[in-house]
Amino acid sequence: MERIFTSAHNMLPEVISLYLKPKYDGLAALLRREPDAQAVLKGAPGYSSIIGMTFFYQADGGVLVVAQVQGLPKSSGSCPADVFAFHIHSGRVCAGNSEDPFAEAGPHFNPSGCPHPAHAGDLPPLFGCNGYAFLAVFTNRFTVKDVIGRTVIIHRSPDDFKTQSSGDAGAKIACGVIAAGTAKS
Repeated sequence: MERIFTSAHNMLPEVISLYLKPKYDGLAALLRREPDAQAVLKGAPGYSSIIGMTFFYQADGGVLVVAQVQGLPKSSGSCPADVFAFHIHSGRVCAGNSEDPFAEAGPHFNPSGCPHPAHAGDLPPLFGCNGYAFLAVFTNRFTVKDVIGRTVIIHRSPDDFKTQSSGDAGAKIACGVIAAGTAKS
């Protein structure tokens, strides 16, 4: 079996320090407590199999966002590209109309007026795996308090990270409202 790590004697002191005491060493410990906020994700009409949760944990230096979703659309073929844009939007309800069932979720959460993809609500995409996706990301673009009452949206297509103002991410296929949790941050 090939060794991935060399012995500590051959590692640079900076690597040893990072391995033994990372700057954000407490992130994994956050997952052992109640989240500071959460959103229950539900699919739009035509995507009723989508259900999931997004959890928000306030930490020193940022927010740990954890999402778990199932029932996502699955591609077929030898090279499926099941990638879905994932954003926090500025609206406060998951409602809309027949053309856009989550129109009232509003645009991306962007309190500083930054261009896309520097909106506070721009998150990495969800990568589907047989209809399931899991994501964990640490960000300093917002605090938990900033996003309570806002919406989390999953889009049908990946974000291209350049088209203004929303990354050409396609239809909104799932939504959840971020609600305060029971944790004391």
